[in-house]
Amino acid sequence: MEERESSLSELFEILSHEYRRRILIAVGQHNPQDIDSITSESVADGAEDEPLEVLQQRLFHVHLPKLDKAGFVNWDQDTGVVTRGPRFEEIEPLLTLMREHRDELPDGWP
Repeated sequence: MEERESSLSELFEILSHEYRRRILIAVGQHNPQDIDSITSESVADGAEDEPLEVLQQRLFHVHLPKLDKAGFVNWDQDTGVVTRGPRFEEIEPLLTLMREHRDELPDGWP
């Protein structure tokens, strides 16, 4: 994937869904992540009220592909491993701010 500079709008759009935020935070804290950890109920903890199967379907068909395509994570579907992508460093400062100021953010922000 070619290098590109992120716009703030792109970063906020990626961070706009709580599942993507939780995936990015998980990969930021422990790299690599096993897909079972990513799709566990802990990712959905405090999230939208939906069954684990629906969460997994959305992660596999929407959120992980979006993060992978954007280059923020690498998702190896064959091995079930999610790692930091080549553009992870571009979003990491926002993740750090969110983590350090989580008590000041609206509900739903990890």
